[in-house]
Amino acid sequence: MRGLRKYCWVAFVASALLPWNATAVNQDELTARLFVQNKNTNIVERMLVQTLQSIKEGRLQQALDYVDQLLTISPNFALAHLIHGDLLSAKARILNGFGDASVADNGRIQDFKEEAEIRIRNYFDRSRGLTQPNMLVQLSGKQSHVLFVDTAKSRLYVYEKNADDNLKYIADYYVTIGKNGIGKKDQGDKRTPIGVYFASKKLNRPLPDLYGDAAYPLNYPNEIDSFERKTGSGIWIHGTPHDTYSRPPRASDGCVVLSNPDVKALQEILQIGNTPVVIGVNFQWVNPQSLKTQQSLKADLKSEIEQWRKDWVSQDTDAYLSHYASDFFYSDGSLSKWSSYKRQIQAAKPKVAVNLNDVSMFTYPNANRQMVVVDFEQEFIGPALRNVMKKRQYWVQESGQWKILYEGSA
Repeated sequence: MRGLRKYCWVAFVASALLPWNATAVNQDELTARLFVQNKNTNIVERMLVQTLQSIKEGRLQQALDYVDQLLTISPNFALAHLIHGDLLSAKARILNGFGDASVADNGRIQDFKEEAEIRIRNYFDRSRGLTQPNMLVQLSGKQSHVLFVDTAKSRLYVYEKNADDNLKYIADYYVTIGKNGIGKKDQGDKRTPIGVYFASKKLNRPLPDLYGDAAYPLNYPNEIDSFERKTGSGIWIHGTPHDTYSRPPRASDGCVVLSNPDVKALQEILQIGNTPVVIGVNFQWVNPQSLKTQQSLKADLKSEIEQWRKDWVSQDTDAYLSHYASDFFYSDGSLSKWSSYKRQIQAAKPKVAVNLNDVSMFTYPNANRQMVVVDFEQEFIGPALRNVMKKRQYWVQESGQWKILYEGSA
């Protein structure tokens, strides 16, 4: 009876950690998910699920074998050590709670439980790899991948541009975000920002072990962040200390943190530089065939950008300025100052040419109105000047039309 009580508790813990739909899947399907080698599935997570599923089914020795293998692969995986300790202790005594055999700190136990739940929920997500965020996305000719960080799922998703300029799912990884959650506003608030950012190349200077094998800075604060008077800096994608496989879901100072093996898996993408990273919360995940509305919005926006270019070339100042939102801003001021400047330089109707290349577009997540970040290479040719620059604009919906909220160099 005592041994049964020990087993029942361990099985109860496994059942509590496994998501409800994991208990409902067909056994053949479950076996296929657990044991088929899938290049898109992290082997650490796969073996974690194998361990907990074996506990749930009462195969404690097999679970112990699995977790032993897991620790051979990742000897610094604290969650696996916790489960390993519970399994060993269950042979000798009754356990009173998850982590009873290993850790006295209730806060750490809760962190481990949350990490296990998040990892396993993702593993059994039936739509995983078959959907993408319901966003307007267009990669430039120099961008091959886009990264989406869904902070509600503690997950980073990698999508690649295919031959049709659509997105193809590649992989996804568990991430840690800020201790105090999302919505960074102030320096030191230990929150992860929400928005569209671009990752620069790997930092080459020596860094503390906290940042693991690599660190890739994001351009926080971006133009919108600065306009909204958000402060702070140093938001990076980086790894973990070398004695730590992963950190709890909320444990960073605001950075997006992956395990060192996962950071290494992303290095070829990130090392190119200028990699778009869209950080949001509770993305609406849809089938790619359900993106007709976004395709229509993209077509309308492309048309507006082209009309903006034409109105600039024609030197029709009123038509040109009609493309700017009433609350437009730029580095030197507001719409009124911008309008005055443009009217002054276009008064002589100089003949100019403007060409736009390598255009990219990304919906700004969780904004209070429809907003898209547009980057492009702008070639301007005037009577006394030829200039090529990287340009960034933020377009918003105003009274049902696309308007420019911000414009400046990228």
